[in-house]
Amino acid sequence: MGLPHDTQCAPPNRIAVIGAGAAGSSAALWLAKAAERNGLDVEVDVYDKNAYIGGRSTTVQPYNDPSLEPTELGGSVFVPPNKLIWRATEEYGFERFPFENSEDVMGVWDGSQFVVTVGGNYWYSSWWSKLKIVWKYGFNAPRRTQAAVDGMVNTILKLYRADSPRFRNISSLASELGWTNVAGQTSLEFLRSSKVDDLWSLEFVEALTRLNYGQDIDRLHALEGLVTLAANGAKTVKGGNRQIFERFMRDSGATVSLNTRVKSVSRESSTGPWLVHTDASEEGVPYRAVILAAPFHQTGIEFASEPPIAAVPDQPYIHLHVTLLTTTSPSANATYFNLPLGHKVPEMVLTTRNGARQGGPEPEFNSLSYLRPVRKRDLSPWTNDQGQTEWVVKIFSKQRISDEWLESMFDGKVGWVLRKEWDAYPVLSPTSEFPPAILADGLYYVNAFEPLISTLETEMVAARNVVDLLMADHFHAGVCSRTTAPGGDHSGSNVVDKDGDDFVYGWDC
Repeated sequence: MGLPHDTQCAPPNRIAVIGAGAAGSSAALWLAKAAERNGLDVEVDVYDKNAYIGGRSTTVQPYNDPSLEPTELGGSVFVPPNKLIWRATEEYGFERFPFENSEDVMGVWDGSQFVVTVGGNYWYSSWWSKLKIVWKYGFNAPRRTQAAVDGMVNTILKLYRADSPRFRNISSLASELGWTNVAGQTSLEFLRSSKVDDLWSLEFVEALTRLNYGQDIDRLHALEGLVTLAANGAKTVKGGNRQIFERFMRDSGATVSLNTRVKSVSRESSTGPWLVHTDASEEGVPYRAVILAAPFHQTGIEFASEPPIAAVPDQPYIHLHVTLLTTTSPSANATYFNLPLGHKVPEMVLTTRNGARQGGPEPEFNSLSYLRPVRKRDLSPWTNDQGQTEWVVKIFSKQRISDEWLESMFDGKVGWVLRKEWDAYPVLSPTSEFPPAILADGLYYVNAFEPLISTLETEMVAARNVVDLLMADHFHAGVCSRTTAPGGDHSGSNVVDKDGDDFVYGWDC
């Protein structure tokens, strides 16, 4: 089929972003900042099949009552080294809250027994809880693990400097940052090579990898395992993290089309425009460039190009069942956990498969957490019609949790229940091969970064990178400054070379 008459000319200064989650909203923001800094007139259109902005970062409210405090359904936390999202909360004045109560007790359940209980997690624990950890696992295991985590954090901070590397493929970035070997082995193998005792890894560390990524330590690659452990100072935004991405989109000035499914993206020649076909526009809208900010194989988009686009390897995802509920029971059922009747169960129950490896039963869930009492949006106390306090509980599991199971676990005192299934995070097996960040001239792929690290923050980093590449390739520019040639280094004269810890490339120039 020939191009419509109005698309035969040179591609317009118009860019499409497919996906309005953390990656897509970030891409829209970086495009707007790059255009403003470089004096460019660029139009941006954002498409998303969902009815909301935020993707896997979204909230719900108990009983669907808008007067109650929202609860995160998806992406829940960020930490101080996540400099892009942390800076966003400061730029927009969002209030940050601790993710967990330091007074809560965390227990690790192996399907038969609690193998360890501590106050909060190790990094938030009281001296007494840390003493219990050292008594069971020794002094060196947590110390060596923390040293490895600190090394990873120090390396990732390079991505925020004025000379942050611009990467056209993820393998090159992994090599430059010294992560090739780390991503190429399991977390268990890596910790063994660091002389960390297996018992610590298979019980305590695995409990955290199952909580954050639904994957066991002997299957999850080591770089993501270290990211899992970098939880010190974890925060969430009052009212929900999605507000950050809604604000990104608003400030970008992009035209946003929600409830709009992109059916195909095509180009008939290397010099022609990209045509985006949606269920609202069969003819196709022409664009100079397209940013895909969603998992390639989950979009169902047909890509047709001459020359053909680069191959994207299949990327399986963890299919996660999220169960949110409220209950008047202040604790889970002790007898389920083989504890005496009436015994208080830890507020946060994490799980390990180490018992199953030795022939014991498989845990029926990944995590079960008492988050907080149900509160009003202004955080004032709330009670139900009977004048009772209810607690918000979140359960992650591989299978659907039945009503009968919930009734038994919470002594028949269940109020509101919401279930959500989604492909929450990629299966992060050891690998040295990654999708390309550029699928074709003018076609960029943010989620190429996900098999290396999958977080809200790295979606923002990857979005900044593809915008940097797009600006260099098509406008001789960058997120911050003009460059002398397409693909040139972005450390040009317009970049302020700051060495301070507060400098964050993208937000600062």
